[in-house]
Amino acid sequence: MDLQYNGGNCVALSSKGVRLVVDDNLVELGGKPVTKPDDIVLFTGPHGVPGEQPKLLIDGPGEYEVSGLSIVGVPARAHIDPEGSHATTMYKIVADDTSYLVTGHIYPGLSDDQLEAIGMVDVLVLPVGGNGYTLDPIGALQVIKKIEPKIVIPTHYADDGLQYPVVQQTLEQALKGLGMEPKDTVNKFHFKRGDVLDTTQLIVISR
Repeated sequence: MDLQYNGGNCVALSSKGVRLVVDDNLVELGGKPVTKPDDIVLFTGPHGVPGEQPKLLIDGPGEYEVSGLSIVGVPARAHIDPEGSHATTMYKIVADDTSYLVTGHIYPGLSDDQLEAIGMVDVLVLPVGGNGYTLDPIGALQVIKKIEPKIVIPTHYADDGLQYPVVQQTLEQALKGLGMEPKDTVNKFHFKRGDVLDTTQLIVISR
């Protein structure tokens, strides 16, 4: 499965003619939508209407089997409301025996029940821009240490092409806070089990 980063929290995962797009809120950030009519679209939190009417839209917890993909939506507390009255959804996606977790803007204090529902994760996609809007490097590290993924892909950092409601840290600032050096910077990421190490590696996807 190929993973592409489109800015904000928006990523697209493609495998064998199936494309899954997560958090295509790019119009709200001054960008262009990436959703196409045949896409399966997931939203981790409140959202507008994607640019094209997708094949299927999922925006809440539950278990879904779509086009050979297993998708599990795990409920979580939103980052801006740790007391829990505003909910968000993390998505675990399993394809080709590889598991991906896209968190969205979560509060970093994950419970044992949430960790059990998530299970093993090969690739973790999580925001790092901070400033009260989303996870900062400290919160991101908490999530990484609890989930122990093989690969971490950062999202939602400062981007000249987008206009965030709250100024976000640059990628360089976020990585300094994480204390992690990128193993590689790529245009598109493809997980290869033979390439992973015992320690968590960080991959940057440019756009």
